[in-house]
Amino acid sequence: MNTESYRREFEEIFIQYFPKVRTFAAILLKSEQEAEDIAQDIFVKLWEQPDLWEGNLVRNYLYTMVKNHVFNRIKRKNIESKYINSRMNRHSLEEITEFKDPLNEIYVQELQLLLRLSLEQLPDKRRQIFEMSRFENLSNNEIAERLNLSVRTVEQHIYLVLKDLKKLFLIAIFFIKF
Repeated sequence: MNTESYRREFEEIFIQYFPKVRTFAAILLKSEQEAEDIAQDIFVKLWEQPDLWEGNLVRNYLYTMVKNHVFNRIKRKNIESKYINSRMNRHSLEEITEFKDPLNEIYVQELQLLLRLSLEQLPDKRRQIFEMSRFENLSNNEIAERLNLSVRTVEQHIYLVLKDLKKLFLIAIFFIKF
């Protein structure tokens, strides 16, 4: 392959995937600037590995690289210890992701990691409310009473978390399915 066709092929991949990679990283990190940096790093590495430019290889590579870069970025910010000690238990996460096929165990683990990373990026109060609702099975009234908040405030926090998680999982499913 000559240099011009090599460049054109990479440009097509860049145009197709760069916005998706940047958006996925931004959702995980809640930072457009960090997402832009990660996306650029990933595409620099991809440029150096043209053997990965084929169909499914490039999508799988990009998904894995985003996940790894985000994880490393968070680890450098000392968040790793927070999510390791989080109160979520595996049983509850499996109920959320309900995959029964053993071949999907890898997908379950990836989704669980994405969920943990996403929840760790939330403000403390919002994460606490969501965990009380979803992992401790408390009603909105019980949460409001325990935290001395209005029921409407509790509902709003849960709504915002679910909205963010829905976006995250839609993007993750895109990378997993395609």
